Amino acid sequence: MSDNENKMGVMPVGRLLVTMSVPMMCSMLVQALYNIVDSIFVARIEEDALTAVSMAFPLQSLMFAIGIGMGVGVNAMLSKSLGEKDFDLVNKSATNGIFLSVVNYIIFLIIGLTLIEPFYRGQTTNENIVQYGVTYLTICMTLSFGVFAQIIFERLLQSTGKTIYNMITQGTGAIVNLIFDPILIFGLFGVPKMGIAGAAIATVIGQIVAGALALFFNLKVNNEITISFKGFKPDVSVIKRIYSVGLPSIIMQSIGSLMVYGMNKILAGFSTTAVAVFGVYFKLQSFVFMPIFGLNNGMVPIVAYNYGAEKKLRMVRTIKLATVFAMGIMIFGLLVFEIFPGPLFTLFSASDNMLSMGKPALRIIAIHFPIAAYCIVIGSVFQSLGNGVYSMINSIMRQIVVLLPAAYLLSLTGNVNNVWWSFPIAEVMSATMTTIFLIKINKDIISKIPDGVL
Repeated sequence: MSDNENKMGVMPVGRLLVTMSVPMMCSMLVQALYNIVDSIFVARIEEDALTAVSMAFPLQSLMFAIGIGMGVGVNAMLSKSLGEKDFDLVNKSATNGIFLSVVNYIIFLIIGLTLIEPFYRGQTTNENIVQYGVTYLTICMTLSFGVFAQIIFERLLQSTGKTIYNMITQGTGAIVNLIFDPILIFGLFGVPKMGIAGAAIATVIGQIVAGALALFFNLKVNNEITISFKGFKPDVSVIKRIYSVGLPSIIMQSIGSLMVYGMNKILAGFSTTAVAVFGVYFKLQSFVFMPIFGLNNGMVPIVAYNYGAEKKLRMVRTIKLATVFAMGIMIFGLLVFEIFPGPLFTLFSASDNMLSMGKPALRIIAIHFPIAAYCIVIGSVFQSLGNGVYSMINSIMRQIVVLLPAAYLLSLTGNVNNVWWSFPIAEVMSATMTTIFLIKINKDIISKIPDGVL
């Protein structure tokens, strides 16, 4: 196979990054819109329901961390194998990735059947919130096969540069979710009113539809990968290589789950409203961060492919452009959060108490957005070059060593507004470590790659 058979090795870098990233960014924006609208519907049940969904985030985030982290490993290995023209390894990466997705679902099925109530009681003594949360999260966990199918099959499409199909699958799943949300929550068109259970069921339906559609696209249009389980046996060497890249990503994102759980505990010391404010922030910030993740999803296979093909100039150009684009998005997000915090919170049927607490929260936390853009893009570069451990170390330092202790110490002042400053403080540390690791990886890896053709 020659280079002209895959655009990642020959298309002009600027156009390639836009072509690869924009569909992913659009699909991520749709997903972020769903996250916000979903919570808007839940908030109309009552504030306790919104708090319950906010408290569900750590376990849901852990589920996505394990699925997406494994997908990152498959993505980097598969794209690099394409660049090296090792098509046997391409197919082994895909089939072993699908196998691991099945294993992941079984793990969360067990969690959904056994650990949800203890998880909620570890965060709150409010029985109403516990009951809402157990209902919502049990459904999301036990029927999570859709989300794991969606993650792996979208990653396979992404690995070969077919990101337009990711936009279709994610967009379709989110739209299905949005349609079913009000119908199932409020009992429209003769459907029984299900409340928070309806929100969970709508979420699961959207994930299943997206996963099935992603599988269909892989079978029909992803000709560079052959998915066959005839005589399949798990390949330990391939799985090790997948997790050598993916495990740091899993740990890094799992640390985020632990951070949110810890923040919920700290904020619960003030009020359940403080926890709801934090949950709303996470929903709103997804509208800013999700496009960055979409940009990264387009960037990673380009960097990995050209790393395998030994084309340094294309790699470096891709990294620089992605950083500039990410900074632009984050600056826009910063301005929105600083200028319109009140209107943003009123979307969630915010009480006067939530509104007075939420406005300063958004303005303080958003200060770190531009710095985070740099850290996120460069962290993904580490992963695409097989050095995800750098991102893992950075994430642990930022969220566990700095952010949570800072939040706890600031909470001792008795003013919840001071707690939000832990985010900018932690991000400054993260940017410092990111720069140190970038200098090292440039010396050890990037500078030794031949320039290649731009």
